[in-house]
Amino acid sequence: MDKDKKEGISFFERYLTIWVLLCMIAGILIGKYLPGVPAFLGKFEYAKVSMPIAVLIWLMIYPMMLKVDFQSIRNVGKNPKGLYVTWVTNWLIKPFTMFGIAWLFFFVIFRSMIPADLARSYLAGAILLGAAPCTAMVFVWSYLTKGNAAYTVVQVATNDLIILVAFTPIVAFLLGIGGVKIPWDTLILSVILFVVIPLIGGAVTRSYVIRKHGLGYFESAFIPKFGNVTIAGLLLTLVIIFSFQGEVITKNPLHILLIAVPLTIQTFIIFFIAYIASWLLKLPYDIAAPAGMIGASNFFELSVAVAISLFGTQSPAALATVVGVLTEVPVMLMLVRISNSTKKYFQHQF
Repeated sequence: MDKDKKEGISFFERYLTIWVLLCMIAGILIGKYLPGVPAFLGKFEYAKVSMPIAVLIWLMIYPMMLKVDFQSIRNVGKNPKGLYVTWVTNWLIKPFTMFGIAWLFFFVIFRSMIPADLARSYLAGAILLGAAPCTAMVFVWSYLTKGNAAYTVVQVATNDLIILVAFTPIVAFLLGIGGVKIPWDTLILSVILFVVIPLIGGAVTRSYVIRKHGLGYFESAFIPKFGNVTIAGLLLTLVIIFSFQGEVITKNPLHILLIAVPLTIQTFIIFFIAYIASWLLKLPYDIAAPAGMIGASNFFELSVAVAISLFGTQSPAALATVVGVLTEVPVMLMLVRISNSTKKYFQHQF
């Protein structure tokens, strides 16, 4: 335990992968055997965004936002290389590698196991995931890698602005259709819930506590109180998400595995592209790690919502986006572990 404290990793965080798997299993079982629970929670939804999940994600993000110093945000412009890595990886590389990898697996490697019509639908779902970089969960991954909170906010906020203009044409181009409609209410509400509100809440709290008790108390006594809030929020979110998708997941075990393969490979490739590029550009670790995490993880709320609006709730494309949620957390936890274990290679940046 002393070693855990020395490394800044709690017992809860050290075995997070186990807790995550248990919560995913619990959610699937609830969805299958207690369908009344997700049915009840599903009533609290607006613009295809679950309000219970939104509250839990807010709890996950809030502790990270407490660490944001707005002076640091203003200083981001002095070192914009991390933003360039994020933008290039997410918008000039990720959507197209996702298309290429998914096409290779669905139409070539898994050709004998996946009918052509299903392959096309699964490819569409993969494209929607690849064109939607993370907005909310990346704050959790940044927190777990001790990323620069202020820089992460700017990386995410600028991504959200780019989504407004780039998501639709990229998806339309890769899907080969011209009538892609983006649910703007889902997108705008997600940005407000997952970036604007927690950022304002964190800034107001930070200002009040520092003014009342001083910076020393804020950093040494106040922030530690929220040590496990982010992790608890993540675990409860997983239970709810997988309770919603329990029936779908249990009915398609083999195809879920087949869809998960290219999505997982894509996640690792994109992470290392951004992470290694950051190292080559001599960026500090606390900027490099979040840069890799933003590209690797997906804005699954948006992806699922668009898949449902374009292809229907029970469509194979929607299933593919759900598999994106299924694979993301365990894979991202592996990348968090990789980041933390390779931090020493960025020491020359300090």
